[in-house]
Amino acid sequence: MKIGVIGGSGLDDPDIVKDLQSQNQATAYGEISVNSGRLNDIEIVFVARHGTRHQFSPTHVNYRANIQALKDSGATHIIATNACGSLKTEIRRGDFIIPNQFIDFTKRRINTFHDDFSQGMFHEVMADPFDKNLSELLYSVADEMGFRVHKNLTLLTIEGPRFSTRAESKMFILWGADIINMTVATEAALAKEAGIPYAVIAMSTDYDCWKEDEQMPVWQDILAVFNNNVDNVKKILLETIHRLSQQEGAK
Repeated sequence: MKIGVIGGSGLDDPDIVKDLQSQNQATAYGEISVNSGRLNDIEIVFVARHGTRHQFSPTHVNYRANIQALKDSGATHIIATNACGSLKTEIRRGDFIIPNQFIDFTKRRINTFHDDFSQGMFHEVMADPFDKNLSELLYSVADEMGFRVHKNLTLLTIEGPRFSTRAESKMFILWGADIINMTVATEAALAKEAGIPYAVIAMSTDYDCWKEDEQMPVWQDILAVFNNNVDNVKKILLETIHRLSQQEGAK
C-alpha cells in the first residue's frame, strides 16, 4: 500500500515522515516535484497541487502530471486536501466536508487522459466520483476527533482564479451545490480514469459571496483560516492513513 497526498497539508514534515526525499519526476504530461517517505511502515507520496511555490493558478495546475506521477509512483490511494467556500449556513468556517458528488463548472481544463480515440473509444463512468470507503474513513476519523464535519454533500468546481459573482453563487445554491472550490472536480475525474481510489477532505474558509449580511473576505483571510487548521488536517490524515493500513492488512 502506498498513499498519495495532494495539497499543502503540512504532512510532509520530517518529524512525522521518515526518510523524506524530494525529486523531480518526469511524466508524459510534464515534470513535477514529488516528495516521498514513510509513515511507520506505510509509504507516502506527496504532490503540491499548485507547485512547490504555489506558482500555478487553478487553471494552469498540471493535473494530469500530478495524477500520473502518483500512479507511476505506485500510489494505491489518493487523499486530497482542499480549501472551499460554503454555500450553506450550517457549514461554518473551519468545518470539514467530505463530498460524495461534484459539479464541474470549469471551462478551460484538460480533465481526461484520453485526448483522442485512436486506440478506441473511452468514456469513464463518473456516477460516484469519490471512493466511498476512503471518504467514510475520513468522515469517521474527523467525527471521532470531535471536529465539525459534514458528509455526502455536493462540491462545485469553478474555473478561477476569480471568485464568484453574487448571481453565480446564488445559482450554484439553486443547482444543489453545498461547497465551492477551484480544483477538485478536475483532479477527481483524472484519478477515476487512472483507477486510483480518491477522496477529499475540504475545509470551509468562507461563505463565498451569497451571504450578503457579511463582507466577502480577501484571499489572504481565506488562507489564514486554512492555515489555522493545518494541524487538525494533519491529525485527520495521519489517523485515516493508519486505519486504512489496518484495513488493508486485514484483507
